Amino acid sequence: MGSVISVVVASIAAFVLSSTYYALLTPAEKRRLGEAAPDRGDRPPPLKILLELARSLVVATVIMGLARYAGLTGVGQALVLGLVLWAGFPAMLLTGSMMWERTPAVTAVLHAGDWLLKLLIISAIVGAWL
Repeated sequence: MGSVISVVVASIAAFVLSSTYYALLTPAEKRRLGEAAPDRGDRPPPLKILLELARSLVVATVIMGLARYAGLTGVGQALVLGLVLWAGFPAMLLTGSMMWERTPAVTAVLHAGDWLLKLLIISAIVGAWL
């Protein structure tokens, strides 16, 4: 039961942290990119909020599963897992988007920071229940 609770709590925490992160840093991206900045709108519709929560739930479930499979015990080990996952996936995908899709560096860095925070908060919360 603790696994389920940790995944739900981690998903909600990641959503709140990510929402706050973008609310604070999107204006800096807009200042830097001007008209080329992506339009993320002011407030997402309920469906997008639910989909984002579902995405966080999937990520938290995967981290919990990997942590259990690897026999990790505790927050420290789970945080290392989160950092390794960030380096192996979001960081690589975002550098690829900069190289091949011409995503502006400021946008890629913004997303990379968001993913780092998400993966670390999810890992810390899940790790507390290991």
